[in-house]
Amino acid sequence: MSTYLDTAKEVYKKAAETPDVGLCCTTTPVWQLPGLDIPTKMLEMNYGCGSTVHPRDLVHDPKILYVGVGGGMEVLQFAYFSRQKGGVIGVDIVDEMLEACAENLVEAEKLNPWFKKDFVELHKGTALNLPIADESIDVAAQNCLFNIFEKEDLVTALKEIYRVLKPHGRLVLSDPICDQAMPQHLQNDERLRALCLSGAIPLKEYIDLITSIGFGTVEIRAKRPYRLLTPHHYDTDQIIHIESVEVCAIKDPMPSDGPCVFTGKTAIYYGKEANFDDNKGHNLLLNQPMAVCDKTGGALLALGRDDIFVSESTWFYDGGGCC
Repeated sequence: MSTYLDTAKEVYKKAAETPDVGLCCTTTPVWQLPGLDIPTKMLEMNYGCGSTVHPRDLVHDPKILYVGVGGGMEVLQFAYFSRQKGGVIGVDIVDEMLEACAENLVEAEKLNPWFKKDFVELHKGTALNLPIADESIDVAAQNCLFNIFEKEDLVTALKEIYRVLKPHGRLVLSDPICDQAMPQHLQNDERLRALCLSGAIPLKEYIDLITSIGFGTVEIRAKRPYRLLTPHHYDTDQIIHIESVEVCAIKDPMPSDGPCVFTGKTAIYYGKEANFDDNKGHNLLLNQPMAVCDKTGGALLALGRDDIFVSESTWFYDGGGCC
Protein backbone atom coordinates (compact mmCIF):
# COMPACT_ATOMS: atom_id res chain seq x y z
CA MET A 1 0.00 0.00 0.00
CA SER A 2 1.20 3.55 -0.80
CA THR A 3 2.68 5.42 2.14
CA TYR A 4 0.10 8.24 1.86
CA LEU A 5 -2.65 5.64 2.36
CA ASP A 6 -0.83 4.33 5.43
CA THR A 7 -0.84 7.89 6.79
CA ALA A 8 -4.55 8.24 6.05
CA LYS A 9 -5.28 4.97 7.86
CA GLU A 10 -3.40 6.20 10.92
CA VAL A 11 -5.25 9.55 10.91
CA TYR A 12 -8.65 7.84 10.78
CA LYS A 13 -7.63 5.14 13.24
CA LYS A 14 -7.05 7.94 15.78
CA ALA A 15 -10.26 9.69 14.72
CA ALA A 16 -12.18 6.47 15.38
CA GLU A 17 -10.64 5.97 18.80
CA THR A 18 -11.09 9.62 19.84
CA PRO A 19 -13.71 11.57 17.88
CA ASP A 20 -12.20 14.70 16.32
CA VAL A 21 -15.02 17.19 15.81
CA GLY A 22 -12.82 19.59 13.84
CA LEU A 23 -11.34 17.00 11.48
CA CYS A 24 -13.69 17.97 8.66
CA CYS A 25 -16.10 20.87 8.28
CA THR A 26 -19.35 19.57 6.81
CA THR A 27 -20.78 22.42 4.76
CA THR A 28 -24.38 21.20 4.64
CA PRO A 29 -26.73 20.95 7.63
CA VAL A 30 -27.41 17.53 9.06
CA TRP A 31 -30.66 16.14 7.65
CA GLN A 32 -33.56 16.59 10.04
CA LEU A 33 -35.94 13.75 9.21
CA PRO A 34 -39.11 12.67 11.03
CA GLY A 35 -38.32 9.98 13.57
CA LEU A 36 -34.56 10.05 12.96
CA ASP A 37 -32.44 10.53 16.08
CA ILE A 38 -28.68 10.55 15.44
CA PRO A 39 -26.44 9.50 18.36
CA THR A 40 -24.14 12.24 19.64
CA LYS A 41 -20.98 10.26 18.85
CA MET A 42 -22.14 9.80 15.26
CA LEU A 43 -22.45 13.56 14.91
CA GLU A 44 -19.00 14.06 16.43
CA MET A 45 -17.59 11.58 13.90
CA ASN A 46 -19.23 13.19 10.88
CA TYR A 47 -16.00 13.37 8.87
CA GLY A 48 -17.38 14.68 5.60
CA CYS A 49 -17.45 17.90 3.58
CA GLY A 50 -21.07 17.79 2.40
CA SER A 51 -23.92 15.32 2.10
CA THR A 52 -24.43 12.32 -0.16
CA VAL A 53 -27.97 11.53 1.06
CA HIS A 54 -30.58 12.74 -1.43
CA PRO A 55 -34.14 11.35 -1.13
CA ARG A 56 -34.74 11.44 -4.89
CA ASP A 57 -31.93 8.91 -5.37
CA LEU A 58 -33.41 6.53 -2.80
CA VAL A 59 -36.58 5.17 -4.38
CA HIS A 60 -37.74 1.63 -5.24
CA ASP A 61 -35.91 -0.12 -2.38
CA PRO A 62 -32.36 0.56 -3.57
CA LYS A 63 -29.31 -1.47 -2.60
CA ILE A 64 -26.87 1.12 -1.24
CA LEU A 65 -23.08 1.02 -0.90
CA TYR A 66 -21.26 3.51 1.31
CA VAL A 67 -17.46 3.58 1.07
CA GLY A 68 -15.55 4.93 4.08
CA VAL A 69 -18.15 4.52 6.82
CA GLY A 70 -16.85 7.06 9.35
CA GLY A 71 -19.02 7.12 12.46
CA GLY A 72 -21.97 5.78 10.50
CA MET A 73 -24.15 8.90 10.27
CA GLU A 74 -24.77 8.72 6.53
CA VAL A 75 -25.06 4.93 6.73
CA LEU A 76 -27.89 5.47 9.22
CA GLN A 77 -29.48 8.15 7.01
CA PHE A 78 -29.39 5.80 4.03
CA ALA A 79 -30.96 3.05 6.16
CA TYR A 80 -33.75 5.51 7.03
CA PHE A 81 -34.84 5.38 3.40
CA SER A 82 -34.01 1.71 2.76
CA ARG A 83 -35.36 0.00 5.91
CA GLN A 84 -34.56 -3.54 4.81
CA LYS A 85 -32.15 -6.19 5.99
CA GLY A 86 -28.80 -5.69 4.30
CA GLY A 87 -30.16 -2.74 2.34
CA VAL A 88 -27.04 -0.70 3.12
CA ILE A 89 -23.48 -2.01 2.82
CA GLY A 90 -20.68 -0.08 4.50
CA VAL A 91 -17.05 -0.68 3.53
CA ASP A 92 -13.96 0.63 5.33
CA ILE A 93 -10.31 -0.37 5.51
CA VAL A 94 -9.79 0.86 9.09
CA ASP A 95 -10.69 -1.76 11.71
CA GLU A 96 -11.18 0.83 14.44
CA MET A 97 -13.59 2.82 12.27
CA LEU A 98 -15.65 -0.29 11.51
CA GLU A 99 -15.79 -1.06 15.23
CA ALA A 100 -16.82 2.49 16.13
CA CYS A 101 -19.47 2.52 13.41
CA ALA A 102 -20.90 -0.80 14.64
CA GLU A 103 -21.08 0.53 18.21
CA ASN A 104 -22.80 3.71 17.01
CA LEU A 105 -25.37 1.66 15.09
CA VAL A 106 -26.20 -0.27 18.28
CA GLU A 107 -26.84 3.08 19.98
CA ALA A 108 -28.91 4.23 17.00
CA GLU A 109 -31.09 1.13 17.35
CA LYS A 110 -31.87 2.16 20.94
CA LEU A 111 -32.82 5.68 19.88
CA ASN A 112 -34.82 4.85 16.74
CA PRO A 113 -37.69 2.32 17.00
CA TRP A 114 -37.80 1.90 13.21
CA PHE A 115 -34.08 1.01 12.89
CA LYS A 116 -32.60 -2.47 13.12
CA LYS A 117 -28.84 -2.84 13.03
CA ASP A 118 -29.14 -5.66 10.49
CA PHE A 119 -30.35 -3.03 7.99
CA VAL A 120 -26.60 -2.34 7.62
CA GLU A 121 -23.83 -4.79 6.68
CA LEU A 122 -20.29 -3.68 7.51
CA HIS A 123 -17.36 -5.16 5.59
CA LYS A 124 -13.63 -4.59 5.72
CA GLY A 125 -12.34 -3.60 2.33
CA THR A 126 -10.79 -0.85 0.27
CA ALA A 127 -12.24 1.44 -2.37
CA LEU A 128 -9.47 0.18 -4.64
CA ASN A 129 -10.76 -3.40 -4.50
CA LEU A 130 -14.35 -3.45 -3.32
CA PRO A 131 -15.65 -6.74 -1.84
CA ILE A 132 -18.86 -6.28 -3.84
CA ALA A 133 -20.30 -8.23 -6.80
CA ASP A 134 -20.51 -6.72 -10.29
CA GLU A 135 -23.66 -4.68 -11.08
CA SER A 136 -25.26 -5.32 -7.69
CA ILE A 137 -25.62 -1.76 -6.34
CA ASP A 138 -28.23 0.91 -7.12
CA VAL A 139 -26.65 3.83 -5.25
CA ALA A 140 -23.01 4.13 -4.18
CA ALA A 141 -21.69 7.01 -2.10
CA GLN A 142 -18.48 8.40 -0.65
CA ASN A 143 -17.92 11.55 1.37
CA CYS A 144 -14.53 13.26 1.52
CA LEU A 145 -12.59 10.07 0.70
CA PHE A 146 -11.70 10.07 -2.98
CA ASN A 147 -9.83 13.39 -2.73
CA ILE A 148 -7.28 11.62 -0.54
CA PHE A 149 -6.24 9.39 -3.45
CA GLU A 150 -3.48 10.23 -5.86
CA LYS A 151 -4.64 10.26 -9.49
CA GLU A 152 -3.85 6.63 -10.37
CA ASP A 153 -5.65 5.35 -7.28
CA LEU A 154 -8.57 7.73 -7.84
CA VAL A 155 -9.09 6.27 -11.31
CA THR A 156 -8.99 2.76 -9.82
CA ALA A 157 -11.58 3.71 -7.16
CA LEU A 158 -13.91 5.20 -9.77
CA LYS A 159 -13.59 2.09 -11.94
CA GLU A 160 -14.43 -0.10 -8.95
CA ILE A 161 -17.58 1.91 -8.24
CA TYR A 162 -18.55 1.76 -11.92
CA ARG A 163 -18.08 -2.02 -11.85
CA VAL A 164 -20.41 -2.63 -8.91
CA LEU A 165 -23.18 -0.26 -10.03
CA LYS A 166 -26.17 -1.56 -11.92
CA PRO A 167 -26.94 0.10 -15.28
CA HIS A 168 -28.32 3.59 -14.55
CA GLY A 169 -27.01 3.27 -10.98
CA ARG A 170 -25.80 6.40 -9.21
CA LEU A 171 -22.50 7.36 -7.62
CA VAL A 172 -23.01 10.25 -5.20
CA LEU A 173 -19.83 12.03 -4.14
CA SER A 174 -18.87 14.88 -1.84
CA ASP A 175 -15.27 16.05 -2.07
CA PRO A 176 -13.09 19.13 -1.74
CA ILE A 177 -11.99 20.67 -5.05
CA CYS A 178 -9.59 23.50 -5.81
CA ASP A 179 -9.38 25.45 -9.06
CA GLN A 180 -6.09 27.08 -8.08
CA ALA A 181 -2.82 25.30 -8.70
CA MET A 182 -2.03 23.27 -5.57
CA PRO A 183 1.73 23.51 -4.89
CA GLN A 184 3.49 20.19 -5.41
CA HIS A 185 5.04 20.18 -1.94
CA LEU A 186 1.56 20.45 -0.42
CA GLN A 187 0.25 17.69 -2.68
CA ASN A 188 3.09 15.52 -1.42
CA ASP A 189 2.35 16.28 2.24
CA GLU A 190 0.80 12.98 3.31
CA ARG A 191 -0.89 14.36 6.40
CA LEU A 192 -2.47 17.30 4.57
CA ARG A 193 -3.71 14.87 1.93
CA ALA A 194 -5.18 12.61 4.63
CA LEU A 195 -6.90 15.66 6.14
CA CYS A 196 -8.77 16.22 2.84
CA LEU A 197 -6.88 19.40 1.96
CA SER A 198 -3.96 19.10 -0.44
CA GLY A 199 -5.47 16.34 -2.60
CA ALA A 200 -8.16 18.71 -3.90
CA ILE A 201 -8.06 18.97 -7.71
CA PRO A 202 -9.81 21.37 -10.14
CA LEU A 203 -13.50 20.67 -10.70
CA LYS A 204 -13.07 20.23 -14.46
CA GLU A 205 -10.38 17.60 -13.91
CA TYR A 206 -12.62 15.91 -11.32
CA ILE A 207 -15.52 15.76 -13.81
CA ASP A 208 -13.26 14.65 -16.67
CA LEU A 209 -11.97 11.74 -14.59
CA ILE A 210 -15.53 10.66 -13.74
CA THR A 211 -16.71 10.77 -17.35
CA SER A 212 -13.52 9.08 -18.62
CA ILE A 213 -14.60 5.97 -16.68
CA GLY A 214 -17.86 5.86 -18.66
CA PHE A 215 -20.46 7.76 -16.61
CA GLY A 216 -22.72 9.33 -19.26
CA THR A 217 -24.49 11.83 -16.99
CA VAL A 218 -22.96 14.00 -14.27
CA GLU A 219 -24.89 16.39 -12.00
CA ILE A 220 -23.19 19.16 -10.00
CA ARG A 221 -25.66 19.49 -7.16
CA ALA A 222 -23.84 22.01 -4.98
CA LYS A 223 -20.54 23.90 -4.72
CA ARG A 224 -19.58 25.87 -1.62
CA PRO A 225 -16.58 27.49 0.10
CA TYR A 226 -14.82 24.94 2.32
CA ARG A 227 -11.33 25.81 3.61
CA LEU A 228 -8.48 28.27 3.14
CA LEU A 229 -4.80 27.37 3.12
CA THR A 230 -3.17 30.63 4.22
CA PRO A 231 0.50 31.68 4.42
CA HIS A 232 0.45 32.07 8.21
CA HIS A 233 -0.87 28.52 8.73
CA TYR A 234 0.57 26.55 5.80
CA ASP A 235 3.67 26.50 3.63
CA THR A 236 2.22 28.64 0.85
CA ASP A 237 2.91 32.19 -0.37
CA GLN A 238 -0.71 32.79 -1.38
CA ILE A 239 -4.18 32.07 -0.05
CA ILE A 240 -5.52 28.85 -1.57
CA HIS A 241 -9.30 28.62 -1.66
CA ILE A 242 -10.74 25.10 -1.38
CA GLU A 243 -14.41 24.43 -2.12
CA SER A 244 -16.61 21.42 -1.46
CA VAL A 245 -18.68 19.94 -4.26
CA GLU A 246 -21.58 17.49 -4.28
CA VAL A 247 -21.80 15.43 -7.46
CA CYS A 248 -23.96 12.61 -8.78
CA ALA A 249 -22.52 10.47 -11.58
CA ILE A 250 -25.04 8.23 -13.32
CA LYS A 251 -24.09 5.01 -15.13
CA ASP A 252 -26.02 6.00 -18.22
CA PRO A 253 -24.77 5.02 -21.69
CA MET A 254 -22.27 7.53 -23.00
CA PRO A 255 -23.92 9.75 -25.68
CA SER A 256 -22.20 9.76 -29.06
CA ASP A 257 -21.42 13.46 -28.67
CA GLY A 258 -20.04 13.16 -25.15
CA PRO A 259 -21.35 13.16 -21.59
CA CYS A 260 -24.20 15.32 -20.31
CA VAL A 261 -22.79 17.45 -17.49
CA PHE A 262 -25.23 19.60 -15.56
CA THR A 263 -23.66 22.58 -13.79
CA GLY A 264 -26.86 24.52 -13.13
CA LYS A 265 -27.37 26.23 -16.48
CA THR A 266 -30.90 27.26 -17.49
CA ALA A 267 -32.27 28.09 -20.97
CA ILE A 268 -35.28 30.36 -21.57
CA TYR A 269 -36.92 30.97 -24.95
CA TYR A 270 -38.53 34.42 -25.22
CA GLY A 271 -39.42 34.67 -28.93
CA LYS A 272 -42.69 35.24 -30.79
CA GLU A 273 -43.79 31.61 -31.11
CA ALA A 274 -45.30 29.35 -28.44
CA ASN A 275 -42.14 27.27 -28.31
CA PHE A 276 -38.75 26.59 -29.86
CA ASP A 277 -37.78 23.06 -30.90
CA ASP A 278 -34.14 22.49 -31.83
CA ASN A 279 -35.05 19.15 -33.49
CA LYS A 280 -32.56 17.45 -31.20
CA GLY A 281 -34.98 16.53 -28.46
CA HIS A 282 -35.10 19.91 -26.72
CA ASN A 283 -38.41 21.79 -26.78
CA LEU A 284 -38.32 25.17 -25.02
CA LEU A 285 -41.74 26.58 -24.14
CA LEU A 286 -42.20 30.34 -24.25
CA ASN A 287 -40.77 31.99 -21.12
CA GLN A 288 -40.50 28.64 -19.31
CA PRO A 289 -37.06 27.90 -17.81
CA MET A 290 -35.48 24.57 -18.71
CA ALA A 291 -32.44 23.15 -16.96
CA VAL A 292 -29.87 22.23 -19.61
CA CYS A 293 -26.57 20.41 -19.55
CA ASP A 294 -23.50 22.36 -20.57
CA LYS A 295 -23.44 20.63 -23.95
CA THR A 296 -27.02 21.64 -24.80
CA GLY A 297 -26.51 25.15 -23.43
CA GLY A 298 -23.49 25.61 -25.67
CA ALA A 299 -25.37 24.28 -28.72
CA LEU A 300 -28.28 26.69 -28.11
CA LEU A 301 -25.92 29.66 -27.81
CA ALA A 302 -24.13 28.59 -30.99
CA LEU A 303 -27.39 29.06 -32.91
CA GLY A 304 -26.81 32.80 -32.56
CA ARG A 305 -30.49 33.55 -31.89
CA ASP A 306 -31.57 36.72 -30.11
CA ASP A 307 -34.55 35.04 -28.43
CA ILE A 308 -32.83 32.35 -26.35
CA PHE A 309 -31.16 33.07 -23.01
CA VAL A 310 -28.72 30.60 -21.45
CA SER A 311 -27.53 31.32 -17.92
CA GLU A 312 -24.06 30.87 -16.54
CA SER A 313 -23.39 27.84 -14.34
CA THR A 314 -25.01 28.21 -10.92
CA TRP A 315 -23.34 25.04 -9.58
CA PHE A 316 -26.72 23.86 -8.33
CA TYR A 317 -28.77 21.24 -10.14
CA ASP A 318 -31.77 19.39 -8.75
CA GLY A 319 -33.13 17.44 -11.69
CA GLY A 320 -35.63 18.12 -14.44
CA GLY A 321 -33.00 18.70 -17.09
CA CYS A 322 -32.97 18.50 -20.86
CA CYS A 323 -31.52 15.01 -21.24
